[in-house]
Amino acid sequence: MSEIAIDRKGIDAVHDLIRPYVRWTPVIETDGADFGIGSATLIFKLELLQHSGSFKARGAFANLLMRTVPQAGVVAASGGNHGAAVAYAATKLGVAAKVFVPSVASPAKLMMLREYGADLEVTGERYADALAASEIWAARSGALPVHAFNQVETLLGQGTVALEFESQVAKLDTILVAVGGGGLIGGVAAWCAGKVKVVGVEPEAAPTLYRALAAGEPVDAPAGGIAADSLAPRRVGAMMFPIAQRYVDRSILVTDDSIHQAQKALWRVLRIAAEPGGAAALAALLSKRYRPESGERVGVLVCGGNTAKVDL
Repeated sequence: MSEIAIDRKGIDAVHDLIRPYVRWTPVIETDGADFGIGSATLIFKLELLQHSGSFKARGAFANLLMRTVPQAGVVAASGGNHGAAVAYAATKLGVAAKVFVPSVASPAKLMMLREYGADLEVTGERYADALAASEIWAARSGALPVHAFNQVETLLGQGTVALEFESQVAKLDTILVAVGGGGLIGGVAAWCAGKVKVVGVEPEAAPTLYRALAAGEPVDAPAGGIAADSLAPRRVGAMMFPIAQRYVDRSILVTDDSIHQAQKALWRVLRIAAEPGGAAALAALLSKRYRPESGERVGVLVCGGNTAKVDL
C-alpha cells in the first residue's frame, strides 16, 4: 500500500484505518495574552494525550496495519517516542517488536518501552547510531523496519493530526510544528497543502530542516540540545523534504532556554507537563521568533509528554 500518495486523500484513508486504535486528542483555545503573546488566539492540539504519550502512535499503527508484518515482527530505531509508539502498537496487534534507542533517551521513555514489552537495546549516543543498529538487525532477522519519519505510512499517519485539528477548530491561520526528522511536519503540511500556513520550529542545536531548506536538499546537521531525544536526527527525511519545500512557510530556530521556558509556561497556564520536544512549538512564540499578527489564530501542536518531570 506504499503507492498511496502523501496528500489529503491518502491521509483521509489512513485516518479511517487507524481511527479505532488512536485517540482523537482534545484542543484548548486560549487568549494569547495568557502567555504574553498579545492579541493572537492560541489553539493547542494536545497530542501528548495520545496513546504512548505522543503523536507517534498514529504513524506506528499506520505502518503495522498497512504493511505485511513477518513472523520476525518489527524493528524500530528511536530517541524514545517512536519506539514507544511502535511497541504499543505491536502489543495491541500481537506483534513482536525490537527497539533500538541511543543513550540520550530519557529514563521516562526507557521505562515506558519496557512496560510495553519491547525487546529494548540501548546503543550509541544519538538517533543515527540506533538507526544503524536497527538496520543491521532488520537484515539479519527479517524483521520489518518501521522508520520514524522517512516512510510513506509514517507520514500519512502523522498527517491525521492536521485532519483532526482542522475539524475541531473553526479557523486556523497558522500551525506551529516541532521538527525532528520531519514526519510530523511533513504529514501536517501535506494535509494543509497551502491552505493553512505551516511553520517549523527546531532547536538551535538540531537545525535539520532549517539547514535542508537553505541547502535545497537534506543535509547533515548537529544533533544536540535539550530535546535531543526527540528533535535531533542527523537530517530530515528525503520523503518529506519535497513536501516541506512546497508547503512549509519556513523553519524557526529556538534556544534550549526558550524551550525550557515554554515547558514552564504550559504548566503554569494550562497545567500541561510537556517534554522539551512537545513544548518547542510554543517556544517560537514566547521567544518572539514567531510574531503573530493581531487577531491571528495560531495552532500549536503539543506533540509529546514523555517526561519524568518539568523543572518549575
